[in-house]
Amino acid sequence: MAGIELELPEVVDAEECFIRGMSFSSGAGVAVDLVQAHMWFNIAAMRGHKDGAPMRKEIAAQMSDSEIGMAQRAARDWLKAHPQAPIPVEMPLIRVAA
Repeated sequence: MAGIELELPEVVDAEECFIRGMSFSSGAGVAVDLVQAHMWFNIAAMRGHKDGAPMRKEIAAQMSDSEIGMAQRAARDWLKAHPQAPIPVEMPLIRVAA
């Protein structure tokens, strides 16, 4: 179906970002788009996915410098628009001597 763009669900965590990168790198359900794949692998890596950086590097080897720059700008823009909520940390109770 040429000319129809699929509305992809919003991603939340590193694993979902990594899966999105895999989809764009392999063309699973979407057109192959290395800029989008690099962007999602970059976001996954920044959010802590262990395989995000190696996959970003693998994809980058197939891209021009300008494509990598576009992917990096897109990742920065996405991260600014979707800040990660801080993880709540439980504070230990501290007893103070009287």
